[in-house]
Amino acid sequence: MPTVFPADSVGLVTPQTARFSEPLALVCGRSLADYQLVYETYGTLNATASNAVLICHALSGHHHAAGFHSVDERKPGWWDSCIGPGKPIDTDKFFVVSLNNLGGCNGSTGPSSLNPATGKPFGADFPVMTVEDWVHSQARLADLLGITQWAAVVGGSLGGMQALQWTISYPERVRHCLCIASAPKLSAQNIAFNEVARQAILTDPEFHGGHFQEQGVIPKRGLMLARMVGHITYLSDDAMGEKFGRELKTDKLNYDFHSVEFQVESYLRYQGEEFSGRFDANTYLLMTKALDYFDPAAAHEGDLARTLSTARADFCLMSFTTDWRFSPARSREIVDALLAAKKNVCYLEIDAPQGHDAFLMPIPRYLQAFGAYMKRIEV
Repeated sequence: MPTVFPADSVGLVTPQTARFSEPLALVCGRSLADYQLVYETYGTLNATASNAVLICHALSGHHHAAGFHSVDERKPGWWDSCIGPGKPIDTDKFFVVSLNNLGGCNGSTGPSSLNPATGKPFGADFPVMTVEDWVHSQARLADLLGITQWAAVVGGSLGGMQALQWTISYPERVRHCLCIASAPKLSAQNIAFNEVARQAILTDPEFHGGHFQEQGVIPKRGLMLARMVGHITYLSDDAMGEKFGRELKTDKLNYDFHSVEFQVESYLRYQGEEFSGRFDANTYLLMTKALDYFDPAAAHEGDLARTLSTARADFCLMSFTTDWRFSPARSREIVDALLAAKKNVCYLEIDAPQGHDAFLMPIPRYLQAFGAYMKRIEV
């Protein structure tokens, strides 16, 4: 009996690979001589290539943003709640492109790829990436696909930073920028969380200076701890309290340091275990550093309005009241700068208890506002 997918699903999708042989100069001073990007597309590109939407992924996201890779796949892509027929990013109207960034671990060239100079995995030798580097590589993918201008570039969190950078690096190639639960740069507290996560990985005995693949091991414990630290910051106190409270997993307290006694402990350990089995430690280091380094206003002595003055896009920003990792105040900084630069911008602060992860969830008011803005830009 054939598998029936939900009516608003893009259904079965197949990743594609684009290969590039022209060297890509990087902000760090190095370059990639050749590389590949893995991506997926949903919907149909129209005759004028004017209905294309780029999805920029967050920290641990990748190209699989919507639909299913097989009939046996239990969970759809990471942003399936927002991409598909009749959804905010309507694939009956838009041609949607989602990719795995350079430095990733889901098929695009990254630390786990073979270094052609050595025949061994790059590991720690892979160059440090920045948001600006990613945007330049995405522009090359757009060229390959015949897309001279995006109807919209969309992203949440780290993805929102990429969407913002697009309007700075390629102002003529973006009509609309949707920057969700993001920030113009990280706070000291956010950089601190990232550093704790990196130290968990770097000090794992199985890290081997980043060349753990050659040793046939992975720094599992470090990755688990990094994910646990990160996951705590993605949820609000209310969300964790409502989901777990102080509920015990055991019948009684064991009065030791090894037992998993509280439900929240069990949840965090599960998240860490699952993550450590599918994500590359060097990629995690790269992604968090890209977050730390993002500060486009630095090019103009901290003046974000001046940095955004050359942007031509219209902007939509959304934030969530209980997001303390990327608080609404950070989105308002971008809004204020855009207004000072006399750009068209709309802003919505959504009352949601879920914290930073709210941008991934099917919250009715969020989806309604998201969809309403996207309807404005249908072509």
